[in-house]
Amino acid sequence: MRSERQIVDYALQRRSLLAAVRAGRVRVAQVCDADPYLLRAAKFHGRATDVACPVCRKEQLTHVSWVFGEKLGSVSGSARTPDEITRMSGTEEEFTVHVVEVCRTCRWNHLVQSYALGRPPQPKRTRGSRPPDRRTAIE
Repeated sequence: MRSERQIVDYALQRRSLLAAVRAGRVRVAQVCDADPYLLRAAKFHGRATDVACPVCRKEQLTHVSWVFGEKLGSVSGSARTPDEITRMSGTEEEFTVHVVEVCRTCRWNHLVQSYALGRPPQPKRTRGSRPPDRRTAIE
């Protein structure tokens, strides 16, 4: 069960950057700099889109989802498939997903969206504390 919350869309930032590239204020080499690890993640964990690369227009973009969270341990900071993220959303405590679009031809990449998933964090209990008495909370 996926319940996306705290959604941030980076479309305006993307549009501004592409306008700067087309106007010559930003060099193509500065925006087409995807790391080899990101390109590999796009190949094995990415989800193909119908959107053509805005820079080279030679290939459809691929979305790669990265997960981050304190409680994820070694999984934090890794690319995951949509199916894996759906499974994690039901079992893991709250984590953040960052979706990056990447062109495997020219190496364009940009953060598209971020959002939170997972179970809400459990309140921390201090040593010797007990849950509030139900009767007291109702009155």
